[in-house]
Amino acid sequence: MPHTAAASTPVQPAIQVSRKDLPLSCPPPDAPVWNLHPRVYLPIEDEPHGEAVCPYCGARYVLTD
Repeated sequence: MPHTAAASTPVQPAIQVSRKDLPLSCPPPDAPVWNLHPRVYLPIEDEPHGEAVCPYCGARYVLTD
């Protein structure tokens, strides 16, 4: 009897940011050097739900104010 496992991707908790953190970039300025990818700026303030996802690492950001 074959058994197949459902593939699942772990969901990262959203990183909360405030307007004082804008302009929002990923990785953040305080990220460890070993964990860097090219810096991208995420226009989170223009998003209708105040959320943005990094196209490189998948980090989810939520604007809290």
